[in-house]
Amino acid sequence: MTKFEDKQREHYDDIIYDYDAHYNEKYSNKYRDKFLYKPLFSGIDWQGKKVLEGMCGTGSTTGYLRDKGAQVTGLDISPKAIELFKTKWPGSEAVCASMTESNLPGDSFDIIVIDGGLHHLHPHLNEALTEIHRLLKPGGLFFFLEPHTASFFDKLRKIWYKMDSLFEENEAAVDLEKMKSDFKDRFIFNKEIYVGGPAFMFVFNSMVFRVPPKLKFLYSDFFIFLDTIIKPLINKYNSFKVLGAWQKKYE
Repeated sequence: MTKFEDKQREHYDDIIYDYDAHYNEKYSNKYRDKFLYKPLFSGIDWQGKKVLEGMCGTGSTTGYLRDKGAQVTGLDISPKAIELFKTKWPGSEAVCASMTESNLPGDSFDIIVIDGGLHHLHPHLNEALTEIHRLLKPGGLFFFLEPHTASFFDKLRKIWYKMDSLFEENEAAVDLEKMKSDFKDRFIFNKEIYVGGPAFMFVFNSMVFRVPPKLKFLYSDFFIFLDTIIKPLINKYNSFKVLGAWQKKYE
């Protein structure tokens, strides 16, 4: 394991219990279902599909996928995250490995989903995307949900990352246009959706803003309503996150 991967493993071993408490509670899941999964996964038949939740943590997406009939494998570099994943999702395979070198068989998954993991991989993002391409069957789908550099808010995010101990030094928003340029010969780019608003910050990302999960009931429904109202106004330049759907080309 490289020095970079050692730091990632240690960091997420340290914060995984708090992470799970914030990102896998009632209101975060409500936000995720309404603003992330519904638009990104529309029209997808998950029944019987072999799906990898890459950089899965405790499996924030696994419950949704299993409910839709998918056969889910979770992969994460943190041993503690994988322990919790196994406890929460018995019957799903769990693999403790790096997204840059999983050692899983090639052409073995119909779909790969990564929710907020790619921006942790700098400067090895392209290595991970190459591994994702290797793992997907021809025609397989890759879904990701990431902060991105085209947004005005990325300037504020860079400052925040430097000040906040929750973030590792290498974390940075993804440059979607560079990703597409680097992998245009290997993927078809099917979908891009931009999201963000008060609920994204204070409901979905309550951990970042140190809001105790038990207090989220005080404002979450109202903020989710606000995000519904402003949703048509969100674009590439004022969003917090991009949702992407890519497809591995047939060779």
